[in-house]
Amino acid sequence: MESKETRLRAWHRSAKKMFMIGCAVAGLLGTGAAPALAQARAAFIVQSDRGGWLNQRSKEIRQFRSTGQRVELRGTCLSACTMYLSLPGTCVSRNATLGFHGPSRNGQPLSRQDFDHWSRVMASNYREPLRTWFMNEGRHRTSGYHRISGVELIRMGYTEC
Repeated sequence: MESKETRLRAWHRSAKKMFMIGCAVAGLLGTGAAPALAQARAAFIVQSDRGGWLNQRSKEIRQFRSTGQRVELRGTCLSACTMYLSLPGTCVSRNATLGFHGPSRNGQPLSRQDFDHWSRVMASNYREPLRTWFMNEGRHRTSGYHRISGVELIRMGYTEC
């Protein structure tokens, strides 16, 4: 069975190839439509994502950022999934629910140094005022989640889908 990273690499190659073909076609037609083609690429839609390992999600975020992948948070997005908020093309549905908690290792506490490091990694993916809330309050819960609705995130300045 293919790993998630292998599937993401294959997707990235395919998306890049389609973008290049679209740019070439737009250039041949003289329409100047290449930027519009990039925006027309299908969004990655999150309906139910329980999170995962921070380092793996960080790699995925970097890959999405490099391709300009748009993300739509439309359902439940927990833990490391919330890192999608850092991507410029991410939007949040009013019906979405995002769950935040502090870093741990399979539910076990981290050393103070690791806890602070991974908390900063998480917080770097959030805009103000969410970033400050996470560092002051959200990260201190390591079991369960602080749930924030899409409506509240939109009030905080995130783009609505």
